[in-house]
This record gives sequence, structure tokens and C-alpha cells, in this order.
Amino acid sequence: MDVPKLLEAASLLVPDKIATENDITVNDVWEYLTHDEWEVALELLEELGDVHPLPLTFWETMATAAEQMQLEKSAAWCHWRCYETRNGIIRADLTLRPANETRRQTSFSGAGVLRSMWNIGLRTPTGEPALNIAALWAESTPFLGPGERSSVRLAPFAPSQWQRLQPGQVITMHEDRSVAGTAVVLEIRRPATTHTA
Repeated sequence: MDVPKLLEAASLLVPDKIATENDITVNDVWEYLTHDEWEVALELLEELGDVHPLPLTFWETMATAAEQMQLEKSAAWCHWRCYETRNGIIRADLTLRPANETRRQTSFSGAGVLRSMWNIGLRTPTGEPALNIAALWAESTPFLGPGERSSVRLAPFAPSQWQRLQPGQVITMHEDRSVAGTAVVLEIRRPATTHTA
């Protein structure tokens, strides 16, 4: 399926009544589609997807369209949203330790590239802290470095192990045995229904 058809299909999955903070609706998307402004239409659809939960098919279609347009970051974001649709959303306020207190000396991409270990309160059979792996997406910055702070989204590799996480809980990020950052859980949203791939 070509890009316009993919974007049209995604648009049909967006309820007419939802709007962004700037009053963008699916009708605005259709306006851009009629003028072959596909990249703008894709960006507006991503914004609408942040306002109201949309089905897995929406995000899969969006990811395919972004890949065909060779928009790597948009494709990565849409794949991330596919994961969240299947497994739920975990948002946290992360503060990284300064460079003089941690192994990390450089910034990393905030676009879901980093896979770090997290102490979420679980223990090994011997009583040691169990570290669980999750990918990290920084919400408002393309790069995150030592000493910086950002709201982040986490995508655990084993979501079932994160079921006891609660808003307000403090968790720690590790890139080795030492603490690389501390996060306060802001929001947990479980998947509304079970989705099939």
C-alpha cells in the first residue's frame, strides 16, 4: 500500500470528535492529504494519537507510512506506540547523575535507543536487588546527558515483572552496578484490551 492510502487508512481510525490542544482534528489531516502534504498529515496524526488512545492497527499503519517516507524518528515513535498499545504506558521523571558521579560521560539519544537496567524493587532469590531491562524514550529532548532531567517513557523487556509499579514510586536506572539516575514514576496505564499482532 502506498503512503497516501496508508495515511487515509490511519485517518479513518481517528474519531471525528477528538482534537489536539491547538484544535487540530482529523478534518485538518484530510485537508493536508488532499494537497499531498503527507509528512504534515503524518505529524498531525501522531499528535492526535497522543490525545486519545487509538488501536494497534493505527500505529502499525503509521509506522509503515513513516518507513516508506524514510522518516526514521517517526517510524521509531510509531513502533514505540505499538509496544505501548500492547503492553501499557510507563512514564517517569528521570534525573541522571552528574558526569563526576557516574560512568556515563556523554549524552545518549532520547529516541528509544538506550536499553538500561532498572531497580524497580524486585529481589533475586539470594536477596540482591534484581535489575530489569527497559528501553527509554525521552519525551521532550532529542538527547539526554549526565546531570540532566526529563520525563521519559519506559518499555520493559519483560512487562509482567513491572506489574507492581505504582505512581510516586522511586526507581533507579543502572548502566552498570552503580546508579546512573533516579526516576519517580508519574503514570502507569495498563493496556485497555488484549491486542493480537
